[in-house]
Order: sequence, then C-alpha cells, then structure tokens
Amino acid sequence: MAMTSEFCRAQEALQRGRAAETSLDNVRLVATRAAVAWEREAVMAESREAKRERDSTLPEAASPSEDSDDDVFSENPDRGLAPEGAVAKRAIAPRAAFSFLRLNRTPSTL
Repeated sequence: MAMTSEFCRAQEALQRGRAAETSLDNVRLVATRAAVAWEREAVMAESREAKRERDSTLPEAASPSEDSDDDVFSENPDRGLAPEGAVAKRAIAPRAAFSFLRLNRTPSTL
C-alpha cells in the first residue's frame, strides 16, 4: 500500500528532529539521510495523490448507448456504401492473380 504524503512528511520531520537533537555524528548522518529519503517519498506520494485527483475530475466514460450512436454517425461519407463482399474480393484478387502468373510460367514466356 502506498503511503500518504502526510505520513511521509511526518516521518521526515521526525528524522530531522532526531538529527538536530543528537550529539553523535553517525546518528545525525543516518537520521539526515533518512529525512532526505522520506522527503523524496513524500514528493512521489504528492505526485500520486495529484494524479488520483486529476483522474477523479475526468468525465465518466461514454455509456453503451452513446457508443451505438457513434456507430451510426461517421465523418467518412463513403462508409457503408460499398458492399462487404466487394472489399474482401479486392483485397484477395491481387494475391490470387500473382499466384496464377507464377504457376503458369513456362520457359517460352520468359
């Protein structure tokens, strides 16, 4: 589970307080590094929270009834005018013609 930016900022403040209160150099060094790490984590958490906020303000996805309306309307004026079979035959015809030529080739036609 992702941590909230509030939690990360609280941990950062706790570690900075430890670094300020201690008289030991190694404890100060570790606490300072921990505070920097918590600060980075807080920045990432804020980014996640902002993204979640943006996503919640986006409009809802179209309903199925709106999608069916889109199927009826097309900006392409030729849509729906050509028969389905004609499109399929045109796509297959060049390949079939090429195979016919390749199979019927004889040395006299080269």
